Parts: sequence; C-alpha cells; structure tokens
Amino acid sequence: MEKQSIWGALANNGFTCWDYGVFALYIIILVIMGILLSRGKKETSKDYFLAGGSLTWWAVGASLIAANISAEHFIGMSGTAYKSGIAMAAYELMAAVTLVVLAKFILPLMIQDKVFTIPQFLRNRYNKGTGLAFSIFWLFLYIFIQMTSVSWLGALATKQILGLPSLEGSILGMSVDYTLLGIIFFLFLIAAIYSIYGGLTSVAWTDVIQVVFLIGGGLITTFAVLSIIAETIPGVDGALSALGHIKDYLAQDAADRHFNLVVSRNPEAFPSILNDPYFDIPGIVVIVGGLWLTNLGYWGFNQFIIQKGLAAKSISEAKKGLVFAAFLKILIPFIVCIPGVCAYYVMNAPECEALRATLVGSITRSDDAYPFLIRNFTPIIIKGLSFAALSAAVISSLASMINSTSTIFTMDIYRQYINKNASEKRLVHIGRLTAVCAMIAALVAVYPIVGSADQAFLVIQEYCGFVYPGITVIFSLGLLWKRASGRAAVVTAIATFVFSIVFKFTLPEVPFLLRMGYVFMCLAVLFISISLTDKNTRAAAPQTESQIRAQMKWSKILLAASLTCYITGCASMFSEYCRNYGFEAIFFFATMLLVSSIYLRSNAKDKVEDIKSMGIDLAAFRTDKYFNYGALCIMVIITILYACFW
Repeated sequence: MEKQSIWGALANNGFTCWDYGVFALYIIILVIMGILLSRGKKETSKDYFLAGGSLTWWAVGASLIAANISAEHFIGMSGTAYKSGIAMAAYELMAAVTLVVLAKFILPLMIQDKVFTIPQFLRNRYNKGTGLAFSIFWLFLYIFIQMTSVSWLGALATKQILGLPSLEGSILGMSVDYTLLGIIFFLFLIAAIYSIYGGLTSVAWTDVIQVVFLIGGGLITTFAVLSIIAETIPGVDGALSALGHIKDYLAQDAADRHFNLVVSRNPEAFPSILNDPYFDIPGIVVIVGGLWLTNLGYWGFNQFIIQKGLAAKSISEAKKGLVFAAFLKILIPFIVCIPGVCAYYVMNAPECEALRATLVGSITRSDDAYPFLIRNFTPIIIKGLSFAALSAAVISSLASMINSTSTIFTMDIYRQYINKNASEKRLVHIGRLTAVCAMIAALVAVYPIVGSADQAFLVIQEYCGFVYPGITVIFSLGLLWKRASGRAAVVTAIATFVFSIVFKFTLPEVPFLLRMGYVFMCLAVLFISISLTDKNTRAAAPQTESQIRAQMKWSKILLAASLTCYITGCASMFSEYCRNYGFEAIFFFATMLLVSSIYLRSNAKDKVEDIKSMGIDLAAFRTDKYFNYGALCIMVIITILYACFW
C-alpha cells in the first residue's frame, strides 16, 4: 500500500517521463564521468586528496561554486528572499569581492607553504595542539552540521517537489519519516560512489558538469517562473517585463524592501526588530560589517572550499580560478533570490488570485518557496532540469565534504598521531575508509541533530558565525603577521566561543552580523596584545629597504583610513538616519584597517618574530593583466548593482 502511494505520487505530481529521463540522464552521466575521470591516476596521497595538483583555472572556479552552492542556497536563501527580499544577495555579491581578496593575498601563501589541509597550516605556523584542535573541530562541523543540514534540506525539497507522502515509523524510539531517510540515503550514495573511488580528481572534474546543471538549470527556472507570471498579468509581456512589474508592484508599499539590496531599520512598520528584515540583513553591515568575517572564514579557511585552490596547477591558475568563481557568484542571486521574491509576489498580490487557484500546494513556511515554484511553474523537461540543478547542488556539496573529511582525518590525525610511517597506498585506503565512516555517521545523526527551521540559511549562518571571527583572526594574522603567536591562537580560539555566546544572550535584538563585528573587535585586541607580549621569539629575518618602505607606506595609509572611519562612525551615532542603516558597522571596518596597519608596521620595524613565523615572498602577491581586468570587472558590476538597487 505504501509503495502504491509513493508510485501514485510520482505519477501525479506534474512530472512526466521526459522530466524523470532528464534527471536519470544527469545521474548516469555524473557517476560514469566521476569514475572514468579518475582512472589511470597514480594513487598517491597528493593524487587522491589534491588531484595531483592538476586543476586548471576553470576547474578550480567551477568546483568552488559547485561545492559552495547547495540546498541551503536553493531552499534556505530563496526562503529568506521570500521573507526579506534581495538584500540576501549580499552574501553572494560580497563573496565575489572576498574571492578577489583571497586570490590576491591569502591563497598564494597557502600554496607556497605546500599544505594539504588547513589544520596542517595551523600545525606548521603555531603548534601541534592548535592543529589537532581545529582538525577535530572541522571533522565534527562537516559530519554533524554541514553534511546533515545539506542532506536534510535536499531531502525536504525533493519530497515536496515530487509530492511524496510521509511514511512514518520509529527507530530506537525516535519517530522518523522513511521517505526522507530514503532520499537522504540516495543523495549520499550518489555522492559517495565517485568521490570515495576517485578522490578530489573525481570531485573537481564532475563539479564542472555539476555547475553547468546548477547555473543553467537555475537560470532557466527563474526565466520559466517569470514567463508564466507574465502570461497571467494583463499588459505584461515577457520575463524581463514581469520582473519590472513585480518590482514596481512591491514598491507601492513604502515598507516593502523586497527589491532593496540595502535594508534600513523601519520602526513604524516593524515595532519589533525581530520581525524587521533589517534584523536578518542589516543596512550597510552587509557591505562593511560582519559579513566579511563570514566570507573570509568560509572561503579562505574552510577545507572543503579552499582544497580546490590548493589543488591548482600553479599559483597563477589558482588566482584565475578564484576570479572565475567570483563571476559565477554574481549569477547566484538571479538563481535563488529572484525566485524567492517571485514566490512572495504570487502568494500575496491580489492580482495573482486567479493564478493561485490553479497551483498545487502552498507555502506554509519561507523555505517552501523554491520547491513550490519548481512544482508549479516549470514546464516539461525544464522541470526535470530544475530538479537536476537542485540535486547537483546537494550532491556536489556532499561529495566535497566527504572528500575533505577524509583528507583532514587521514593527513592530520592518522598520519600525524596513529601511523607516521604509513605508505601512500595505506593513506589512500584510510582516506576511503574514513569517507565511508563519515557518511554513515552523518546518516545516523541527521534526524537527531537537524530540525526544520523556518529559514535554514540564516540559522546555519548565525551559528557558523560563532566561530568565523576567531578563525579569521587566527588564520589571517598567522599568514600575514610575523609576531602572531601560538599562545594567542589558542586563547583566541577559546575566546571566540565565549564572546559569541555572551553577545548572543546579552544583545539578543542586535543582528548577528553586527554581533560578529563586535566579537572580532574584542578578539583582535586580545590576539595582538598576547602576541606582542609573547617571549617565544627569534631574531627577525632581514628585509630590504624597499620592502620596509613599502610596508610603512601602506601602514600609514591604512592608519589614516582607519582613523577617518572611526571619526565618521562616532559622528554617525548622532544621526537617526545613519543608525537605521547600521552605520555602527563602520567601527568594525575601521578595526580591520587598523589591524592591517599594525601588522604591516610590525613586520617592517620589529626586530623579532614568532619562532614559527612564515617568511613571505612578496612576489606571490603579483597578478597578471587577466587577473586585474577580471577583478576590475567584478568591482564594476557589483557597484552598478548596488547603485541600481540600493
């Protein structure tokens, strides 16, 4: 009976054999390519975990985006756009800027240090204890938070899109939905088949295929939704016209912020800040505030992301790969945010009443928006393509997490503490075994850990934000500042949790992106103070006069910019208009500039350095004309978008 109900749902959910065929073809191509692309590779640890250092710029960029974009974007970000509007696109637009910064200043130093993993860098730069602590932290984060949340959101979306019934049951006294568990198992199985067999080579090159489905399918879905809306509204002709109509319609409500990239506080419309879109995406905070911490921590110091850059053929290829990823990032708001706003319009506009009467299902919570659109607004074949795009997002992220989990355990725990003399073949074997165990652990943990929050994207971002301020301080200063000490790293790692929890409960009505900025300011003072008083130093490596002059020049420029920002911030506090736009975030930006000024001056003038300081070859920061043109184009595009939708 249960089987008949599932088959009945599959036969009556609006999907046709053509749609199922498109999805099946995608799965078949993915698995076959994943296996074939890794055949003939010499099985060394570098081959398995870093693709033998063979990735081209376009493979690096595509793989970064495929690993990044997942169900939390299609479901969670689209859901937040449904509630709060396109300001959520700041996560993507500012990520594009962050990728350029990382390509210029951070990734080259990591490649230069020839690291396999982020914890390895911590071990080399600080001490074994710091490296081990972060190894364990990331293993728990990937297995019990990210793998569970990505698979859960993907399963929820799949169930709703296909209209599958719940099959209730019980496991060890816990109520479960076997339909969801079956979908989660399927997603893990597909990701595991090729990622465990072929390692990063399979993951990265199949991500090139995945990103085509992801970007292409997402854009086509957006176009299809807008086209159908255009057909139902008199006087509206075509998708672009429909988008303009929706923008104009929503703008009639002075309190509506769905088409604003910068959201101001609106006490009259939202007396409680917790109901105000400003609480989720506050004013200019998304441009100069805590979002930088999220982006730097996620893109720069996150193993399953940065591992693709570490596997590049060269520093030059890695830099160009990050710029390519930045261009792709700019497309993501059109794939996930615009559909969320369209769903809000369809569900709330009186002129869509006749259209709503023809739709199947409803949006009972924000995260239902994207599945609702796919099921109701995409035509034959496009429906299958849209479903394949969503699946590509989930599967590629799971594959990257599985591979990075096995990399961290094998290289940072097994080889360091269990079997220091392990052969290359043994390391690959342990990597595959670890991947299987991680997948099983995530499958077991998914139900007890993951809940169905109304806006999953923001929940994930807020609680990851507990650690990103500390991660950013520890890693960035460890890379760039010769006085950064291991003692400061340990204290800061502990303090980031303490400060985050204290600010969470003492300032509950302050947006979490602002709280992250406050935490960063406290941690920066703490880290610099401890490092400057640490006696575990050695004589600093000699520098040329030109190097000293260049560092002092930029130190003075950044100090002047920092003081200007502090003064501007103090003045803005007397203006209600500025306060409503979150201008206090400028204090955070000023602190970033001040920290940069301090470490540059210290690098130029201090006669001692931390005993495990890394030498910096300034040549690593040089970029060619292609990188510079690409970076300039990205800045221009983002400036235009903010100017048009401020």
